[in-house]
Amino acid sequence: MQGSIPKSLLSQPHLDSLILSQIYLSGPIASTICEVKMLSLLDFGGNKLEGPIPQCLGEMSLLWLFDVTNNSLSGIVNTTFSIGNQLQIINIDGNKLEGKVLPSLINCKYLGQLDLGNNKLNDTFPKWLGALPDLRILSLRSNKLHGPIEVSRTETILSQLRIMDLSSNEFSGKLPASLFDSFHAMKIINDNMTTSYLGVQYDSLTITTKGLDLQFVKAFEANIVINLSNNRFEGYIPRTIGDLIGLRTLNFSHNNLKGHIPASRHQLSVVESLDLSFNKISGEIPQQLASLTFLAVLNLSHNHLVGCIPKGKQFDTFENNSNKENDGLCGFPLSKECGGGDGVPQASTHFGLDQEE
Repeated sequence: MQGSIPKSLLSQPHLDSLILSQIYLSGPIASTICEVKMLSLLDFGGNKLEGPIPQCLGEMSLLWLFDVTNNSLSGIVNTTFSIGNQLQIINIDGNKLEGKVLPSLINCKYLGQLDLGNNKLNDTFPKWLGALPDLRILSLRSNKLHGPIEVSRTETILSQLRIMDLSSNEFSGKLPASLFDSFHAMKIINDNMTTSYLGVQYDSLTITTKGLDLQFVKAFEANIVINLSNNRFEGYIPRTIGDLIGLRTLNFSHNNLKGHIPASRHQLSVVESLDLSFNKISGEIPQQLASLTFLAVLNLSHNHLVGCIPKGKQFDTFENNSNKENDGLCGFPLSKECGGGDGVPQASTHFGLDQEE
């Protein structure tokens, strides 16, 4: 099927699901779509649709999934989501939408997945999203979001979050230690997590990890991810990160972070990908990292690290690229040998634990 959205479909009053993804549709989304009052699932992903998102979509009381990923929709998003709506999944990634993150999203009390990535949204961090009790997945990547992320020590927000991707924006200031402390769902290791809740199965989401854009499909809740790469964050890595023992992927690359790699009070025993490259991190690589048996990808390149690279387990599998452009490092896999000893440093007693706010 090609061309515009068939008008005949929009005249079916009892239609409850409309899935027209990846079939080369073009043209606008007509506001008459809102007249299909029984519609609960609307998926136009992967087409060539243009124009704005109809403002009336926020009034569709039964709609629980709205997906227009990878189209050419544009303009300022001014949809107002009504109180009592049933929306659980909103995916508008990969369009040309402008404006702010809609404040009326606060009315989406059942929202579990919000993907607004790869647009032109210009706003500060929407901290008020933290009031959504079921939000598990938040992607705001590749927009024009800016400013610091400020969360007070007494606030608990986004406690159920499992995936947060704020990469490729213009966020600045210190990494929000209090925000990380609020992520209670990340403080649990549970390999038996289902991929659905409230009977709803999550859609796919693209996350940059291990140096590639990968799609997490039907496995979200086991893939606990924090990606704050390609921003302007500065200061030290908060030790509260060490409490998030369920983390699988942590990416703080391409920022202005300094200080030491913090030793955690706990062990991130299931972390698979750790990327701290292109920062100003100094000190030694903690020997503790060598005991992470699931660590498949490590990138500490382009920092100011010194000392011997730890040996053993996963560290014996990493290539030179993991540690390059750290002039003070020595030992395998680098060609620069450490003078004497076996290349295993003593565990440092100072990994930035007293460097936080």
